[in-house]
Amino acid sequence: MVFSKVLTKCAVICATATCAVALAHAKPLAEPLADNQAGPLTRAHVPRIALDDDVYLPSASLNERIVRVPVDAAGSITLETTIYKPDGAGPFPMIVFNHGKIPGDPRMQERSDPRPFAREFVRRGYVVVAPNRQGFGHSGGAYQQDGCDVERNGIHQAGDVAATIDYMSKQPYVDATHIVVAGTSHGGLATMAYGTEAAPGVRALINFSGGLRQDACTDWQGNLTRAFGAYGEKTKVPSLWLYGENDSVWTTPLVAGMYAAYAEHGASARMVDFGNYKNDAHRLVGDRDGVQVWWPAVEAFLARAGMPTGVQYRVSDPSLPKASGFAAVDAVDAVPFVDEAGRNGYRNFLHQYPSRAFAVSDTGAWSWAEGGDDPMSVAIANCQKQSSAPCRLYAVDNSVVWGAQSSQTANSSAGSEKRAIASRE
Repeated sequence: MVFSKVLTKCAVICATATCAVALAHAKPLAEPLADNQAGPLTRAHVPRIALDDDVYLPSASLNERIVRVPVDAAGSITLETTIYKPDGAGPFPMIVFNHGKIPGDPRMQERSDPRPFAREFVRRGYVVVAPNRQGFGHSGGAYQQDGCDVERNGIHQAGDVAATIDYMSKQPYVDATHIVVAGTSHGGLATMAYGTEAAPGVRALINFSGGLRQDACTDWQGNLTRAFGAYGEKTKVPSLWLYGENDSVWTTPLVAGMYAAYAEHGASARMVDFGNYKNDAHRLVGDRDGVQVWWPAVEAFLARAGMPTGVQYRVSDPSLPKASGFAAVDAVDAVPFVDEAGRNGYRNFLHQYPSRAFAVSDTGAWSWAEGGDDPMSVAIANCQKQSSAPCRLYAVDNSVVWGAQSSQTANSSAGSEKRAIASRE
């Protein structure tokens, strides 16, 4: 979340790596998956590397770029798509990540930028592809609501997933025989719908808190459950489902019903209940803190599907500034320049999860951010919107850094603001 001197809309911002997460015991709710029949991935140019101090791992960036993926042969409709890839020519395995849906107009939704997710897979030698589907953000076309027909809605969304995979499979750096499709919330529904007619190279589906909530529709829970049942009847690709108990969108009985309907006809699937996550399990995959929760289950699942899981590259996380000793983190009156509203803002900051940052400027502007990939950059950027003077970090997580990071100002984080999107339905 973010809050600044000039009131802004609160947004779910994704998290950093040291959050005090309730790591509830993962509870498999289904029988183990059958062994995948496809052979393991072998790529001579990317050897399997064990992580230890004596092994050299090449450093890499995310190599992020934005492309327009055509939906039809004429290219009249294109999808704004973010690609992250390892250094080198490949071919690399690919994972497609499907975003959720914010309330209201999908056109107001920002470009899908699942940075914590992407970093984890680029480390392991994957190309990560994150398309905005039709009608979302700056993608072409229009969002197809399909009334209360959830099954049809998912199939329409899956058409954009199919177009993305078809286009990316033709790129020389993509290994089209080793593909994974993943999605969160509405993107999880799209992922499972796509599984009904998945391309031959798709080996695994990952569903993070997937579904579509339509409160205005009669029996929307039943509609959703039946949609998953219809997908499970036609899907041969194994899937992993990850849901938490304090999800703000789905209840535990509804999740159990969706999963049971999907698996009823023999679809290969595994459910993992990861328990409580921060204040809302629905935000898991958008938080960098969430990686430590979802990666162990995903790693085991991908290994069984014949996909690589070993770290191949060193990809850096956002670096944390050192504590300065300027003041104790809970010393509200020590925060410089701010007025009483700013001190109240700082008190609010102290109640956030430890992946948090508070920024201030000499003119008294201030902002805090919690969660996401880099709350430090978000806090600085939002503070800077209210200030003509440079904003600097005052506190990060549980430490005051004021005076130790004077170079970490709004200028150094220009272009780094990442307003995460709450994948609510």
